[in-house]
Amino acid sequence: MLRFSKLGVTSALAVAAMALTPIAAHAEALTLKSDDYVGISFWLISMALVASTAFFFLETQRVDGKWKTSLTVSGLVTLIAAVHYFYMRDVWVMTGETPTVYRYIDWLITVPLLMIEFYLILRAITAVSGGVFWRLMIGTLVMLVGGYAGEIGYINAWAGFIIGMLGWAYILYEIFAGEASRVAAEKAPASVQSAFSTMRWIVTIGWAIYPLGYFMGYLNGAVSDEALNVIYNIADVWNKIAFGVIIWNVAVTESESSK
Repeated sequence: MLRFSKLGVTSALAVAAMALTPIAAHAEALTLKSDDYVGISFWLISMALVASTAFFFLETQRVDGKWKTSLTVSGLVTLIAAVHYFYMRDVWVMTGETPTVYRYIDWLITVPLLMIEFYLILRAITAVSGGVFWRLMIGTLVMLVGGYAGEIGYINAWAGFIIGMLGWAYILYEIFAGEASRVAAEKAPASVQSAFSTMRWIVTIGWAIYPLGYFMGYLNGAVSDEALNVIYNIADVWNKIAFGVIIWNVAVTESESSK
């Protein structure tokens, strides 16, 4: 146990050290102005992601073995997001431009990991077919690739929006009416059912911010880049950090109840 605890502490310290890397590399170019609310939001969220990563990694020592993977994945999500936020905040502060490429690279890695969490928490309490994993993964990739292609002009913006929405709808079907939903309702204990329900509402309500931003910003032109980036940043707190806290809560609850 001591060995694992030291590993958790080392990982947490490494994440904190990484937060300083972009600062050292671009110290002369970076000057965050007091009225740059977008830049300030990038900084706040990046630090919140670092803190969350340290917390999730350290808390893996508190839960039963079957929950460690779920909690580790939550830490990986916030770690990957934190690293991308370090660069996104630098791009914004130095250029005032939206860091679209960095944001989508972040989503292409972290969103599939978030979807895997549905599979992992169910697998921790019962047998689950691999079909759940693959259906969630396919829906996620369709959603992200369609949105990215439309946003950067590889395909028509409306076509990208529609493809992305179809992928999202496929995910919602699986977690509300598909096999994943049925397994949660029939075989999961009350705490897991509650976590599963909250997680899928985050995917429904929290994720709705992204297609809404796409529509208002890229198709309608009614939202400025400044407002869009702040909205996306705040959404990531809910969709990544809060999502992970739900995983942590059910992992701790189930671990303590089994003792």
